[in-house]
Amino acid sequence: MKWGLWLAGGLLLLILAGCRDIRVRTYAQGFSFVPATGPQITVIRSAGEMERLGIDLRGIDYRHVFAVVLLMGPHDVEGFHQVIVSIKANDTRVRVVAFEQPSDKPGVDRPNRSYTVWVIPNLVYRPGAQVQAVTPDGAPFASTTLP
Repeated sequence: MKWGLWLAGGLLLLILAGCRDIRVRTYAQGFSFVPATGPQITVIRSAGEMERLGIDLRGIDYRHVFAVVLLMGPHDVEGFHQVIVSIKANDTRVRVVAFEQPSDKPGVDRPNRSYTVWVIPNLVYRPGAQVQAVTPDGAPFASTTLP
């Protein structure tokens, strides 16, 4: 009887260990004023890489997480913001469905791109995984591969 309880307890522990929930957290949204052409999705592993995109975010501990940045635009006027419809992932691919929406009141005339930053735990980092951004119609507009 004791062996049955130990076996059941061990099996339950094994099942629960395999059921971890990975949370992808939207860390920030905003505007970047670094000149660039076209939309871009990129993986960030350091504060310096983030600053080169013109995004000033502090408080990300890159020893434990990495960031994925979706940049859209460019636009001549501030005020566009990104709408993330869905994020779906498996072992080999991440698919982000997104689009931009203009503001009701246009902002300052200044070239910019809108961005969304996600922070993801390093334990789910899979080199070679494809990260793709598509429109709600399914048309791809930016992609990268995790190095």
